[in-house]
Amino acid sequence: MTVRYEAAEGRATITIDDPERRNPMSVATMSGLLEATRNAVDDPDVKVIVYTGAGDRTFSAGGDLSGAFAEDPIGLHKARGDLGETFRLMFRGGKPTVARVNGHALAGGFGLAVACDVTVCVDDAMLGTTEVRVGLWPMVISALLVRVMPRKAALDLMLTGRTIGPEEAQRLGAVSRVVPRAELDDVVDEVVTGLLSSSPAVLMLGKDSFWGMADADIDTALDRLQGGFTEITLSDDAAEGISAFLDKRDPDWSGT
Repeated sequence: MTVRYEAAEGRATITIDDPERRNPMSVATMSGLLEATRNAVDDPDVKVIVYTGAGDRTFSAGGDLSGAFAEDPIGLHKARGDLGETFRLMFRGGKPTVARVNGHALAGGFGLAVACDVTVCVDDAMLGTTEVRVGLWPMVISALLVRVMPRKAALDLMLTGRTIGPEEAQRLGAVSRVVPRAELDDVVDEVVTGLLSSSPAVLMLGKDSFWGMADADIDTALDRLQGGFTEITLSDDAAEGISAFLDKRDPDWSGT
C-alpha cells in the first residue's frame, strides 16, 4: 500500500507512503488517494481531511516514470481518472482539506497540494510543474492551477518547467502559509483545530458557494451567493451560533 489512511478526533490524515521513491503518483497511489478520500468524505465522524507525504523530504515528486508508465498505459489512463475524481471529491465533498507540505511538491504532487483549501508548506521545499522537462504536460492539474493562480503565471510554470520556492508560490496564490520545518505540525494542528471548531454545515455550504461562483459572471455569482447566504441562515447551526454569541457561550454544532 502506498497510501496510508488514519482517522481520529474528527481529522482524517491521508499520507502518500512511498518515501524511498519520493512519494510518486504511481497507479497504486492515485487509486489509493481516491479510495482514502472517499472514505473520509463518507465518514460522518471526519470533519477535516489532511493530505501529506511520508518522510521529511518530499510531499510528492509527481508522476511515476518507471514501470507502469511504459508497461501499462491503459492502467495509467484510468489512474489519472482516479486522480481527477479525487480532485472532484476534494472540491465537492463538503469537507475542508489541508495540505501538510513537508517537502518538495512537483508535478502531480504540486497539483494535490494546490487542490487543498489550505496549503501549509515548509520554507525549504521546491514546487512546480516540471512535466515539460521529460516531454509531458501537466494536463489534469491544469484545471486546478488556473483556479488559484494568475493564468499567465500558471502557464509560465507549465511552459518552462521551472521550480519555485514557497514564498513565490504563496505570492501566486498556490500556497496559503509558509512555515519553518520545526513549526509545520503545530501550524497544521492550529489550522485543523480552527476548522473543527466551526460548524461543519456552514463550512460545507460556504465552500460550495465559493467554488460555485469562482468562474461565474458577476450577476450569476451575486445571485448564487445571495441564495447561499439565505440557505446558511436557515440552518440549525446558524441559529445555534447566533444564540451562543448572544449568550456568551461556546456553540454546540449539530452539523445541520
